[in-house]
Amino acid sequence: MKKLKTSNLEIKKSKFIGILYEVNSIEEIESIINDLKKEHKKSRHIVYAYKIGNLEKNYADKEPSGTTRGLLDIINMKSLNNTLIVVVRYFGGILLGSGPLTRAYTKVSSQLFIE
Repeated sequence: MKKLKTSNLEIKKSKFIGILYEVNSIEEIESIINDLKKEHKKSRHIVYAYKIGNLEKNYADKEPSGTTRGLLDIINMKSLNNTLIVVVRYFGGILLGSGPLTRAYTKVSSQLFIE
């Protein structure tokens, strides 16, 4: 596993931390997620999407359905493989709603690919 880049975004006091990894196995992904859960104990959600060969998945960690689909869409639009995008969310006390939440996750993930 290799951490490639991070990005940050704040919307209505919620903090979003995007992290891009190069991965080769589901075991690596599980290890990364477990490490992030330990590192970010006070975060509300740790969402992610990955693609390894023909395996692809996005996980919303109790966020509303569809709000994290953009992570996987970015991986596919950029034709990436062996890629994991994780977004750690610290809840700021203000509910964003599905639309703004979807845009926040997509934006912080897109920032990982800006040079």
